[in-house]
Formats: sequence, structure tokens, C-alpha cells
Amino acid sequence: MKRGGDLAITVLTGIVAIPLGLVIALLIRCTMGGPVLFRQTRTGLLGKEFEILKFRTMRDKRFPEEPDAPRITRLGELLRRTSLDELPQLWNVARGEMGVIGPRPTLPEQVVHYSRRQRGRLDVRPGLTGWAQVRGRNSITWPERIELDLWYVRNRSLGLDLRILLLTVKVLLNPAGITAAGGVNPGFPAPTEPADTAAASAAPVAAAPVTAVPEPAPAVIGLPRQATGPRPVPPLRARPSRPAPVGAAVEEAS
Repeated sequence: MKRGGDLAITVLTGIVAIPLGLVIALLIRCTMGGPVLFRQTRTGLLGKEFEILKFRTMRDKRFPEEPDAPRITRLGELLRRTSLDELPQLWNVARGEMGVIGPRPTLPEQVVHYSRRQRGRLDVRPGLTGWAQVRGRNSITWPERIELDLWYVRNRSLGLDLRILLLTVKVLLNPAGITAAGGVNPGFPAPTEPADTAAASAAPVAAAPVTAVPEPAPAVIGLPRQATGPRPVPPLRARPSRPAPVGAAVEEAS
């Protein structure tokens, strides 16, 4: 039933979305060149990856290290503020990769950081809009967004979906929280250490037996004889004393 509702909304929205999308595509082509669409791998239902579609909002990099913010064009900023850059995702809904209502699809490198409980977010198709989108969007932290999405998964119903649709219209008319401060959503879960590794690191390590090592005997270094003491002087023979020659030098003892 939900799938049928998604297709019905996609067809009705497509009546307006297709002509509008052609105009947007032409403007992108004239201002930024090709390609018109931005494609990115996201994680969907039960962890299955798919290629999400968006209208391109940034020009090409002028140099490899150029950040994203300066690359957003005026047209791209308008598309983001009005969420019209997400319009091509109606094709993802038609293909069954997404639904109209559900958690927003995230990047695979983000999903690998999910805990087992947080992976419950993948139990439903990702959506164009969702409970976290109408409760703060990108202005709230990742843990808060994930908790809101988990609450939706547990409590989803036709009434809740209709409420989200109405709140989505309100958000589109008064856009807020489109981009987090600095362009990064704070508090994304850091990769956790595997349980077996954590347990191993927490387990006490038995101390290795200490073997007494005998202290080595001091080394005997052979020194020259003159370094160990004065060299014995042989006895002198008695010689007849002669007067020293005048002007003779006296050798200084060393």
C-alpha cells in the first residue's frame, strides 16, 4: 500500500516536476556546463547501495584543494534553499530505491559507523523527506537525527506520513536548517572498536615471570704499564761528578 502511494505521489508531482526540471537543467547547462546531474552512492533499504540523483549545484574545482562552499553558484544556492536540487530523486522513487517518506539516505562510509541498534534505520526505504527532516534537518546533530529516524521506523503509520507531508510543505515555504554550521553535521558516531578487540584490551594481562639475571663481572681492561703506576727506576751507578756545562737546558718534568 505504501509503495502504491509513493508511485501515485510521484506521478502527480511529475506533472509539474518534469517541465520545471527541464528549465532547471537548461539553466545549469548555461551557467556551469555539464553534467547537469550529480550522482552519489548512498545506502538504502537493508543496506543495499544505490545511486542517488540531484541537480548539480557546484562548479568544477579550480584547484584540487578548493573547498566546497566557494564552489556553490547562485543558482545552486537557490536550488538548495528551495530543495529543488532534490527533484531528480523522484526517479529514485519510481525505481523503488527510495520512498516519499523515510529516513534520508546516508553515505556508505557513514553507515559503517552505525551500531547494531542504529542500523534499524535501514529497515525501511529511505525517503525524500522524513521525521528528522521536519524536526530540524541539518541543524541537529547526527545522534539526534538517527534517534528521530529510529522513532519513525518504530511508529510509522499512514497518519504519521500525512503529518510529515504537511510539515514538509511548511518547511519548504520557510526553509531552515538546510546546512549545518560549517557544512558539517556535528556528533557523527565515531567508529567503535570491535567487541572482541575491546574485550581483549580490557582483559588483564598476566605478568611474565621475571628471571634473575646475574650481574656481569666488571671488565678488566689492560692498561699500559705507565698508566698503572710509576715505572721502577733502576739503580744508578756511581759516576764521578763533573760540573754541568754552562748554558745547559733543564728538561721540564712531564
